[in-house]
Amino acid sequence: MKRVVVLTVIVLISLAFVGFNYYYPIDGYAHTGIKRLKRLELLKSGELKDPNFKIPNGALKNYMDIELSLLSHKNDSLHCFFKEDKAFQQQINGLFRGLDKSYSLAVIDISDLNNIRYAHRNETSGYQPGSVGKIAVLVGLFDQLAKMYPNDFEKRLDLLRSKSVKAGVWGLTDEHTVPIFNIETNKLVKRQVIASDVFTLFEWADHMLSVSNNGAASILWREVLLMKAFGDQYPALTQEEADTYFKTTERKVLTDIGNDVVNLPLRDLGITSDEWRLGSFFTRGANTYVGDKGGSIGTPIGLMKFLVQLEQGNVIDEKSSLEMKRLMYMTDRRIRYAQAPALKEAAVYFKSGSLYKCDRSKGEACGKYMGNVQNFMNSVAIVEHPDRCKYMVVLMTNVLRKNSATDHMNLATSIDKIIRQ
Repeated sequence: MKRVVVLTVIVLISLAFVGFNYYYPIDGYAHTGIKRLKRLELLKSGELKDPNFKIPNGALKNYMDIELSLLSHKNDSLHCFFKEDKAFQQQINGLFRGLDKSYSLAVIDISDLNNIRYAHRNETSGYQPGSVGKIAVLVGLFDQLAKMYPNDFEKRLDLLRSKSVKAGVWGLTDEHTVPIFNIETNKLVKRQVIASDVFTLFEWADHMLSVSNNGAASILWREVLLMKAFGDQYPALTQEEADTYFKTTERKVLTDIGNDVVNLPLRDLGITSDEWRLGSFFTRGANTYVGDKGGSIGTPIGLMKFLVQLEQGNVIDEKSSLEMKRLMYMTDRRIRYAQAPALKEAAVYFKSGSLYKCDRSKGEACGKYMGNVQNFMNSVAIVEHPDRCKYMVVLMTNVLRKNSATDHMNLATSIDKIIRQ
């Protein structure tokens, strides 16, 4: 009788360690209605006390302080930004000696807009993007908002603030907690999303980015799908009508619409399907109604095309680009690439993602963020120092059996040093 080998597989899509990475400027509660921002305001002012609350200096920008850095180059084509600077490239190459060949990078220094510098390493290599793919959901959201209200950005914001939706099975299951702040009692609770949870679109977007909650990403993606399906009728769409739509619409139709709403806006940006695409929702609950299509992939060049056009104000439109950048602003404890001490004084607009897979039958050590079959870890960052040193980085790795977080942090320090020279 042949021995049966049991293969143990662990797969995790993750941004970060649970509940510690907060985004959007601290003074943004009045603008967004995101309740956890009110708590940050109270902590910053001293009205609330928390001995564990400490914000890096670079996280103290206000809502109106955040600007797009390439508006003066708004009409420049993408190829203008991807011309290799030989001296810069040589310096960047030196950082990877002795490191695993899987390291891929794209970096653009925009400190001097008259001398933009680009360097790269394996920038067309494809990786499972993990939670970095949630940025595509954000782009899809603002794309549908623009289609709904093409000439009124304030109405788009009003819908984000006022439209509350229920999690349902789409929010299940995810180990990441979400911060729930009661503005009447000033009490904070962190827990996993449950089916009965109700938050505004702005809050679901914040949960998707700030703690990389997979349920929030699937819920927001669901709403983008509904915006496409119902158009002008979406703002008044009831929970019962939405539930009926999903129960009575063919699965293939839902899958096709869901795939289009997050991928076609990327194609409009000149990002090809081989450079960046999103093929599956982030929770098993979502698969009750929609299927996977096309697989997910990310490359440094594809994600850098997004960052460049975000700074140009060309992702949907200028106001949408700025709002998305605000949602990526890190205002609390930093991890991986963003954890580098050299970035403490800098504003960091950041997204990280990982996916690992273990085969226990190999008898090898394998654990969280240390997969022996796959071990993707990706970082996307815009860095802005007070001295006007600014640059954008996409770092993607697949180093097996090793948590690459420290390598990402060390590379961040080295890249920062090279650029600031």
